[in-house]
Amino acid sequence: MARQLSKKQKRFVEEYLIDLNATQAAIRAGYKRSEYTDTNASKILENTRIAEEIEKAMAERSRRTGINQDRVILELAKMAFVNIDDVVDVTTGAVKKDATKEDLACIQSIKYKNTTGVNGVSVEREVRIADKKACLELLGKHLGMFKDKVEMDVDMELNISVDYGGDAE
Repeated sequence: MARQLSKKQKRFVEEYLIDLNATQAAIRAGYKRSEYTDTNASKILENTRIAEEIEKAMAERSRRTGINQDRVILELAKMAFVNIDDVVDVTTGAVKKDATKEDLACIQSIKYKNTTGVNGVSVEREVRIADKKACLELLGKHLGMFKDKVEMDVDMELNISVDYGGDAE
């Protein structure tokens, strides 16, 4: 039978689920601040029992809330690929009555201003949709399209010779 987690380990799991920050979770769970810098806190995550408990808790939360990776990716895709003229009448600036629910979900904000002046009534409309660039960037990162660093795996012999300026005998 597998050993149970200690109270401190259980608390770490609970705290980790708040913000997925191992260092802060370790501190909030009562581990000594000086002992658990970033490197040491990540070692707690390497504990098989703790990792399994975190995975189980995250799966349970996902089931309970209905939020999962697929749902997030689908929502990002909606926002990334929406076409403004499917949502807004570009001549009047009004939201189209036949816009789909998916398209309407991409609207970030709507401003509507009626002004009456000496020249009559003027209407000002502003419809902002989600930031397509940001959504496309997140999707691209998810798909591994953008790399911030280059990874190389090199297998070769390395010979280094040092000349100290003296005569070889």
